[in-house]
Amino acid sequence: MLKSKRAEYFAAAVLMAPFVVIYGVLFVYPTIKMVELSFTNAPLIGPGKWVGLDNYWRLATERLFPTAVWNTIYFVLLSALPSTLLALVVALGVNRLKGWAQSVALAAFFLPYILPVSVVYRIWDWMFDANFGIAQYAIAPLDGGQHLSVFRTIPLFMPMVAVVTIWWLLGFNVLLFVSGLRNISTEIYEAAELDGASRWAQFKRITWPLIWPVTVLVLTIQLILQFKIFDQVYLFTQGGYRVDSTMVMVQYIYREAFQLNKGGLAASASVVLFVLIAVMSVLQFQLLRARAQR
Repeated sequence: MLKSKRAEYFAAAVLMAPFVVIYGVLFVYPTIKMVELSFTNAPLIGPGKWVGLDNYWRLATERLFPTAVWNTIYFVLLSALPSTLLALVVALGVNRLKGWAQSVALAAFFLPYILPVSVVYRIWDWMFDANFGIAQYAIAPLDGGQHLSVFRTIPLFMPMVAVVTIWWLLGFNVLLFVSGLRNISTEIYEAAELDGASRWAQFKRITWPLIWPVTVLVLTIQLILQFKIFDQVYLFTQGGYRVDSTMVMVQYIYREAFQLNKGGLAASASVVLFVLIAVMSVLQFQLLRARAQR
């Protein structure tokens, strides 16, 4: 029996070794080096002097970084939860379809997800173009007959980018929810109908509790993705229009590292973002899991 256990442990170690090595090389080691770099004044490439917590003090005292933090959190609030709830509603509708109709609906919602972000940007930029965008026919009556450049209006910028992002990623979330709904046995709903349960009662007492683990997964994925927002904001601010007012954390890191060659400061901002994502993800997961156990 002892030899058998040793053989099992050895086989497990052999199977896990490639993943552990790749994970260590591609994630653990770069993370450690990033933390080390955050305590120096090094450029993007090359050595630097040890400066301790000076980089973190600069982040706390300068104007641009708090703006980037707030814009990132604001974007997460606008996109993560609405995207999850909307995907659940759409999935409930798609799940009621049968045969080819369901396949077509799933393909229609999933199609935007496979588009590159540059294509997504170009589609929405054309639609809302202030001169010839088709969306201006709906906007003009609301703005006194004047065309409005929504991506050049600061109060509307983040909400509109959130709308674009939700449209872009909705299909993936819908697919996860549909997979979860398919795992719920139809016999449960049949028994509920025999007991006279209404549609709302079935959703509240059956669907919602059983789909809750998928909801937690989708919301956690969205939280992590939206905290790392960069592409959409960067593309929609092409031309330099009030970039500082709409800057997010990854955009700030990109600016400090690749445009200003401040590797140490960019690394410290990356550490802050890493800690923020980790804390928020763990806190959200624990809160949602605690609710599920009630």
